[in-house]
Amino acid sequence: MKLWQKSYTVDQQIETFTIGQDRELDRYLAPYDILGSLAHIRMLDTIGLLHTEERKQLAGTLRQLYRKAVAGELEIEQGIEDIHSQVELLLTRELGDAGKKIHAGRSRNDQVLVDLRLYFRAELQEIVELTERLFTTLIQLAERHRHVLLPGYTHFQAAMPSSFGLWFSAYAESLVDDLRLLQSVYHNINQNPLGSAAGYGTSFPLDRTLTTRLLGFDDLNYNVVHAQMGRGKTELFLSYALAALAHTLGKLASDVVLYVSQNFAFLSFPDELTTGSSIMPHKKNPDVFELIRARCNHLQSLPVQVSQLTTSLPSGYHRDFQLLKESIVPAIQHLKDCMGILTYALPQAEVNPHILEDERYQFLFSVEVVNELVLQGVPFREAYQQVGRQIGEGQFEAPQELRHSHEGSLGNLCLEEIERKMEKVVAGFPFKHVEEAIQALLE
Repeated sequence: MKLWQKSYTVDQQIETFTIGQDRELDRYLAPYDILGSLAHIRMLDTIGLLHTEERKQLAGTLRQLYRKAVAGELEIEQGIEDIHSQVELLLTRELGDAGKKIHAGRSRNDQVLVDLRLYFRAELQEIVELTERLFTTLIQLAERHRHVLLPGYTHFQAAMPSSFGLWFSAYAESLVDDLRLLQSVYHNINQNPLGSAAGYGTSFPLDRTLTTRLLGFDDLNYNVVHAQMGRGKTELFLSYALAALAHTLGKLASDVVLYVSQNFAFLSFPDELTTGSSIMPHKKNPDVFELIRARCNHLQSLPVQVSQLTTSLPSGYHRDFQLLKESIVPAIQHLKDCMGILTYALPQAEVNPHILEDERYQFLFSVEVVNELVLQGVPFREAYQQVGRQIGEGQFEAPQELRHSHEGSLGNLCLEEIERKMEKVVAGFPFKHVEEAIQALLE
């Protein structure tokens, strides 16, 4: 069944090629297609295109289908083109002519637009929640190991003293910045395209403000052409936000891979979190972190994939957009998997408290000695040269204690301030309003 079915039959090879992965990927959109239909029929009732009794029957069946979709039990039957066709077919089988009325005032173009907006919105809420959990894990680890020192590197050369407190909380604060970008994308997504039809509106007297409220959107995409032009651009904005998070996670994973190697030995993990070699009995490989790094490197290519799919397309709908789902949907799932496994694995890390006892790190403290001389009144450049001579002549002695007190330094991690930043950003997402709107639609 096709919503556009006419008197002829499409060549089977053409049909198979053009449908592509839509039937598989549309299972992710199924609950959201139903939510969009629930709002649409409520609106059709208010403008007289559905009888109230028909709307009630349709709503009852749609809510049943929604529960099946959420449980993963709503199948797209063989020969059915997409989730939109499947839902309309099931309603028509159950309710006859009432099922045939639900498409009035909309096109598959704005139907998939609203499905994707609702899907992205829900996925972003889950990503925010996963990010919060990882953030909390990193802050707790920073607090637990705040006084354990490790070398800080520039140019892959030992440079200055750092600490596990600094290292863990650096990634925590980076997640705050990632969520700021994600929040901007969320608000861009949280606009209602429903009612733009094929991108040029309709002669039906639709109440688009009503469907905006029913679906919990912040506002409308008012201009119907602009609404259709959101296809591709929405995915591009989203891809940048996902890539930013992946950048943070990938760098963290890369650090872990380095730190667990024997040449560093800053970290270790329980044997059960590592894998082995088929010929080297001693190997304990950090495969999980290497795969996180690889996944996240791949995710950082997502904006390029999206932009290349949509480059130079004029306004209006194009079938090219179909392929965006093949990039975006798996990317979202991969990012969630990476955050989940990091939150699981990192608390099981054991830190080495004796790293800086190794003589190779004695010169990490050269800047500390330079600064101490400056505090005693020696001009900085002269102090720098004096310590350089001590190092060159083998007379340098590392200090026994560090005096770092400014905000964000070794002695003042500002963990509470970083937590407040995160709380402020998370509070800027309208999740409660959205949840209340959707719950009301389902009641």
